[in-house]
Amino acid sequence: MKYGKQVSSGGVLFRPADGGYEVAVIRLKGGTVHALPKGLVEEGEDPRDTAVREVREETGMEGEPVAPLGYIRYYYYSPEEDTRYFKLVHFYLLRYRGGSEEGHDWEVEGVEWMPLDRALKTLSYKGEREILQKAAAFLEGNRSEEDGRGAPGSRGGGKGKETPSRP
Repeated sequence: MKYGKQVSSGGVLFRPADGGYEVAVIRLKGGTVHALPKGLVEEGEDPRDTAVREVREETGMEGEPVAPLGYIRYYYYSPEEDTRYFKLVHFYLLRYRGGSEEGHDWEVEGVEWMPLDRALKTLSYKGEREILQKAAAFLEGNRSEEDGRGAPGSRGGGKGKETPSRP
């Protein structure tokens, strides 16, 4: 058996819905796996750009980066390559800007918009549920100006962090 390392990047694509937010979840493996869109970082590509590209490819929709959400790490085995991989996956919060789930690529069997709470229960992988929890906390802490608490990515708070762009 061989050993390898892979670096991927993906996104939590969100949009406002019914006073909250919903996120795009992809279906794989006969619809038995629900996941966040992600894929390999190409040579010379920035992980943030990879997240935007992979979300577009796997969901058929465009997203604008709002904030980094961290990363997950895991091992998996590829029987085709007889290789055990260590994988690091960066994730970014992306604001929906357009497109349609019908435009997803061949790797994905379907795309569904889900309310955050339902997506947290539906995602198949623990690490991705943890990333989605971070996205939910960010969104909850940065509600839209319409409800008087500031928009995701709006300036404010004064904690010395770079603030992402507005929705």
